[in-house]
Amino acid sequence: MTEIMVAIAAALWFIFPAYCANAAPVIFGGGQPMDFGKRFFDGKPLLGSHKTVRGFLAGLIVGTLVGCVQTLLFEQVLSQYSTQFSYSILLGFVLSLGALTGDLVESFIKRRLNRAPGSALPVADQIDFILGAFLFSIPVSPPSLPAVLIILLVTIPIHFLTNLGAALLNMKNKGKTVDTA
Repeated sequence: MTEIMVAIAAALWFIFPAYCANAAPVIFGGGQPMDFGKRFFDGKPLLGSHKTVRGFLAGLIVGTLVGCVQTLLFEQVLSQYSTQFSYSILLGFVLSLGALTGDLVESFIKRRLNRAPGSALPVADQIDFILGAFLFSIPVSPPSLPAVLIILLVTIPIHFLTNLGAALLNMKNKGKTVDTA
């Protein structure tokens, strides 16, 4: 049982910058849309009004800062408990960049499917940022297969609960111009 708990904790530790990067635009987003109002050749917005420059930059900064703090803690305390991956500031940055890029790709797809900004696309909304984070982390420190499976399994309920909390706190409102999935 202890090994399972350590594996879950290590997996969540690994992906935490991506979680933070994905959440930050909901808090700090708004302003100029990432696509600058441009439309794709199909006449639909590239990304939509909910994906903003400020939200993207906020997510990148928050996720990277979380990665910096984790790197310091990992070097000082946690490295003796986990050898599943090597933690670095670069890893925090690429996980954050990957998470935000994965979310943008999903928004692009949602616009092609005629989904309104902020509307739900079940499962894709929960794993888009995780898949992007995984992909971007491969050159730096790829997660193990067990870590990937753990992260995929726990992310769906975590994402659902955090979105519910954001909605209850009126932080995630379809009428506001903020970054939401």
